[in-house]
Amino acid sequence: MHTNTMKLRLTGLLAPVAIAMTLSAPVAVGADAIDHYWSAAEPKTAWVNPYGECWKSEEGPTDLSPCVKPIVVPAEVTLHLNFEFDKYHVPSNVVNQEEVAKIDDYIAQVNATPEKEYVTVVGHTDAKGSDAYNDALGMRRADAVRNYIIAQGYPASQVGPAESRGKRDMLPGVDPYSVEQRRVVLTKTDM
Repeated sequence: MHTNTMKLRLTGLLAPVAIAMTLSAPVAVGADAIDHYWSAAEPKTAWVNPYGECWKSEEGPTDLSPCVKPIVVPAEVTLHLNFEFDKYHVPSNVVNQEEVAKIDDYIAQVNATPEKEYVTVVGHTDAKGSDAYNDALGMRRADAVRNYIIAQGYPASQVGPAESRGKRDMLPGVDPYSVEQRRVVLTKTDM
């Protein structure tokens, strides 16, 4: 067989395969091109990109209301506040201020929801000490956080009385004497 004839036969066999692969390959779209693929969510109030993210295109209509993402408040937040020895005032006696920031964020989230939220505050301790001592310690921690929440402007009528579980409600899988057991748990329920 002649070489040119062989090339034609191979080309004839490979051409359909090459065309099929080309047609089945995904089309590459640059980030700039995606900016132009947008649509109005139903009802026509917000613009959504192909990934479900809320946004507005520079070239789109300007008569739609801006995107508003719903605020989702976690049902429970655990705080690991480290107080100075035998002092229980938030924020001045808290060594790890990032935990105070978690309280502030939580209050902002609860305040931003249209629903009225009822917040409970429960203090916990590690296993060191007697039941009576740990009950009182858990109560001091819970009282400190409850008072701080109210001082930040959250209605006292929407914050339950402070509670203490002392060392009776340990975290499973955590050493009972670990500092992780020392915590205050905020729980919200709709009113």
